[in-house]
Amino acid sequence: MVRGMEKAKHIGIVAVSAEGAALCFRTICMEGAALFGRHAHPEITLHAVPLADYMNPIYRGQWKDVGEMLLSSAQKLQKVGAQFLICPDNTVHQGIDLIREQSPLPWLHIAEEVAAAAAARGFHRVLILGTRYLMEGPVYPPKLQAVGIGYVIPPPEARERINNAIFDELVYGRFELATRSYFAQVIEEHKQRGCDAVVLGCTEIPLLIAEQDSTLPTLDSTRILARAALRESKAANSCSDGEG
Repeated sequence: MVRGMEKAKHIGIVAVSAEGAALCFRTICMEGAALFGRHAHPEITLHAVPLADYMNPIYRGQWKDVGEMLLSSAQKLQKVGAQFLICPDNTVHQGIDLIREQSPLPWLHIAEEVAAAAAARGFHRVLILGTRYLMEGPVYPPKLQAVGIGYVIPPPEARERINNAIFDELVYGRFELATRSYFAQVIEEHKQRGCDAVVLGCTEIPLLIAEQDSTLPTLDSTRILARAALRESKAANSCSDGEG
């Protein structure tokens, strides 16, 4: 083991959709070297149940059941030694908000991390893209408002088309040129309406839309969360190094 790595916090990933979870995991592993040394990253454990198990209560608006599933994953990850949790899925944070205080381990909240990143970069009004449940739901508004950032979501027809693209293409690892062009068009339209950044608020969207594909600066929720997890893990290491 790399010297000092035993002091880094063990990261627990509660996976929901495969592509987003894989991108988050890869980001932690690949970018860990910058903080921990060549080929090094914190210990990571990932737990996943099928996406379908989440979608059934989501379709019915039963967010308490979503929260209970997330809590079950949290308990499993605690048993194998994880010290804090992340979930690379924006939508189910509506469930995390319901169980966070009951959780056996602390969570880094994706919307809090994105809001902090947006504030640090000086943005004032952001476009939120994600599933219909995310765009129309309560996950991002309070976190953005807490740091003085306004937000908008696309109109209903665009929300439906974006939602369908996520569930019919992106979660299956399909990244079509026509879909990329449509997302880029929506982003451009909202740039013209006064947005100064776009939240890629589905963890698969960064695999479709890179910075060069967008006329607005992007807030990549997946990588923002992964980098926050690295900092949180490193913080324990730094504190230990300073003891004595």
